[in-house]
Amino acid sequence: MSAKSPGPNDHFLTVYRRKFRAWRGSRPFWAGLLTILGGVPIAYLPYGNIKLGNLTLALATTAGAGSLIIGVLLMVLGLTMWFQVHTRVFAGVAAILLALVSLVVSNIGGFLVGFLLALIGGALGIAWGEPGSVPAKGARAAKGRTEKASEPAVAGGPNGVDGASATDDLSATSPVDGTNGRHRAG
Repeated sequence: MSAKSPGPNDHFLTVYRRKFRAWRGSRPFWAGLLTILGGVPIAYLPYGNIKLGNLTLALATTAGAGSLIIGVLLMVLGLTMWFQVHTRVFAGVAAILLALVSLVVSNIGGFLVGFLLALIGGALGIAWGEPGSVPAKGARAAKGRTEKASEPAVAGGPNGVDGASATDDLSATSPVDGTNGRHRAG
């Protein structure tokens, strides 16, 4: 029995919590959540009323439909970040643009609360990377210790270029043919 498989004694809430944690870790969860939460005040506030004792304060604006559309689009973009992970950059940029438009259209972006939540959610959506796509610091350090140090550049090197040797890595990539980004044509 592996450590990840649910055993007969695991409580069903523990199993669901593990599954949710795995699902949450494979997508920009917090970016989507903040974007959804940012759309709620932007969509709601132009239609809501605040009651202060016997006084009713209506927050309706002339652009109420625009506020509703922006709020609903932000909520949809948050869900898109969750369920269509490959479109996270588009959804993040669109969320940032809609948050900026909400400043003008809907009560200063839902009294700045919706604006800030949508702005931060969109930025997190753009910045999120796939788990395991960037090696950990320890892996890079271990890799650097095992590789041979490159030779110093010498004049009239093997490629016929002064100051360049075959082991100089000028492109920070390692193509399969080992040319380090240099063309073979002369």
